[in-house]
Amino acid sequence: MKIRTLIIDDEPIALEKLRTYVEKVGFLELVGQCSSGLEAMEFMSATPVDVIFSDINMPDLSGLELVSSLPAAPLLVFTTAYAQYALDGFRLSAVDYLLKPYSFSDFNRAANKVCELYNARNAGKLPVDGGLTATRSNEDTQGGTMFVKVDYRYVRVDLGRVTYIKGYGEYLKIYLDGVSSPIMTLSSFVSMLSRLPANFIQVHRSYVVNMNAVREIVRARIVIDDETYIPVGDSYRQALMSYLQVNAIGTSGRKD
Repeated sequence: MKIRTLIIDDEPIALEKLRTYVEKVGFLELVGQCSSGLEAMEFMSATPVDVIFSDINMPDLSGLELVSSLPAAPLLVFTTAYAQYALDGFRLSAVDYLLKPYSFSDFNRAANKVCELYNARNAGKLPVDGGLTATRSNEDTQGGTMFVKVDYRYVRVDLGRVTYIKGYGEYLKIYLDGVSSPIMTLSSFVSMLSRLPANFIQVHRSYVVNMNAVREIVRARIVIDDETYIPVGDSYRQALMSYLQVNAIGTSGRKD
């Protein structure tokens, strides 16, 4: 499966350079190109996107403002001629930052980082190496622990007790079985998913679910318990179905 790519730059020459570079990378699929942040917002409202390569300094809506306005942004790579924007870019959990003028080698390095995180997020796989991917071990999918930064301290979280994670802008809320209040941390789904085992699936732009904590799935809704229902977004349905093809048995029983 190719990574659906959107490129954004208000300079025609820079936009053409991005298009040329994207077309040279086999695992990227160019699904759109926009010359402004406002145009990109309209485009993404109708078209699923896995990664954005975007200029930062644009007149109507900057790349930073565009990404900040999204409830849950795709993978991000920022491009700009102004190095002072780098820190702001990384605060938004950008995968990489390309300082103009950048070479194809620079672009390809960023694209490979995107591919690694994309595979980890959507297929529960380890980073790509030479075009080959290795699935996580069964031991990895059983849980383990993770340190999560909360304010000025690090809290050890038992991943087996995590039921789901919800995104709130730049923050994530981690819900634990048997704990009334979630843990909140300043992070992104991109960073979180790259560290989670394969039983954690993003099912919506605002939700990641521990499939081991799911009671049932009814049409486009995941049921955790009697009070917790999580929607399945259209652009994430295929990842969920791929998981179920491996981890479920039975048919609908219908005879057409």
